[in-house]
Amino acid sequence: MEVGRRLELHLRSWVGEWPPPSSGVHIVGDPARAAPTWDGTVRPLQGVGNGLGTVIAVPPHAVDAVGEAIGDDLGRAGLGDDLGEILGVGPAAFGAGVFRTTGEVDPDVPDLGVWFEQQTDDLPEWLAPFNGPRLVAFSDDGRPIAGVGIKIHDRYGYEVAVVTDEEARGRGVARRLVASATRRILAEGAVPTYLHAPDNTTSARVAEAVGFADRGWTVHGLWPRR
Repeated sequence: MEVGRRLELHLRSWVGEWPPPSSGVHIVGDPARAAPTWDGTVRPLQGVGNGLGTVIAVPPHAVDAVGEAIGDDLGRAGLGDDLGEILGVGPAAFGAGVFRTTGEVDPDVPDLGVWFEQQTDDLPEWLAPFNGPRLVAFSDDGRPIAGVGIKIHDRYGYEVAVVTDEEARGRGVARRLVASATRRILAEGAVPTYLHAPDNTTSARVAEAVGFADRGWTVHGLWPRR
């Protein structure tokens, strides 16, 4: 199956409907927004935009109220708190990140890392919540210094997340780990996704180096205030 079709199937599962039927913001009811996600957390709002239209998925009972709150302005001040009240999560921040995907990896970026199908006591704690495999790079003396965790959202959507220790930065470790993980995801018949904050230039550089181009797509979420 070609990668574009995999992406379409993933997004239909992830945001309830894809592609957007037209320009603008479309609120859709999706029962999956009331179910646990990759780490066991219920996320009552999930959205993706392709530069033309945006689909925002929420529990079916909340469609009308969320649509009224958002209107056509995803950047309205106070929107997060309004959505948090509607969706029962309390005060919250609503925002957008960069959504990237790719169907190929730069062949000049070499592989790196050791695969672990499950969390072990020797791995960094931040890798524990992931429901997919973990790819870890080690120092010469055997310490984990960087890793990739894979979030399996559905049969086709595999999201890559990378963290590197200070000593591993600036050496190409992150891009090599992301490239290795992306190759595996594509080989397994899924579509890799890579998400980051708009101001995270380090993540953007890693993504671009591997082959995740910025096509102007966005990801939208709601984060309860701690």
